[in-house]
Amino acid sequence: MPVDMEKTRKVIVYIAASLDGFIAGPNEDLSFLSAVEKDGEDYGYSDFVSTVDTVIMGRKTYDWVMRHVPEFSHPDKETYIVTRTPRPSIGRTSFYAGSLTDLINRLKGEPGYNIFIDGGSEVVNELLSHKLVDELIISYIPVLLGDGIPLFKAGRPDQKLKLVESKQFDTGLVQLHYRCE
Repeated sequence: MPVDMEKTRKVIVYIAASLDGFIAGPNEDLSFLSAVEKDGEDYGYSDFVSTVDTVIMGRKTYDWVMRHVPEFSHPDKETYIVTRTPRPSIGRTSFYAGSLTDLINRLKGEPGYNIFIDGGSEVVNELLSHKLVDELIISYIPVLLGDGIPLFKAGRPDQKLKLVESKQFDTGLVQLHYRCE
């Protein structure tokens, strides 16, 4: 999918959650995601990732990925791990301890493709609190976890959303794509 480098970069949250709104179960358990694994089906992820050149994720999400995935999933993207404890960069991955608002504003002012917010909950909610998210793409997994890490936390200002697209899949996954207004 060609991307127009002249357009303003969008900040897009692309994330999965249980139907009751948790992005992880107790103890950061993500095993519920396997309920919708299907050979040859990535739910539009490859197409989405082709529209981004920058990834932002929280340190807890990064640590979980590094413990459970044999290879970092975004080595070809400029990646910022939001942390309170700076570390040296690893390849194109920087550990960022500054203001998330400043980082987003700087990145949006630079030429490039879209900016992928790859979790976690603290990063998503801080960006929503400052109305810095342009779009949300949420894949709801047909399971009720009852407890865990909620995608949305209380205390944010209200924000109107416009439904761009909804898709349903034979695995029961429903994907909702919203534009933030």
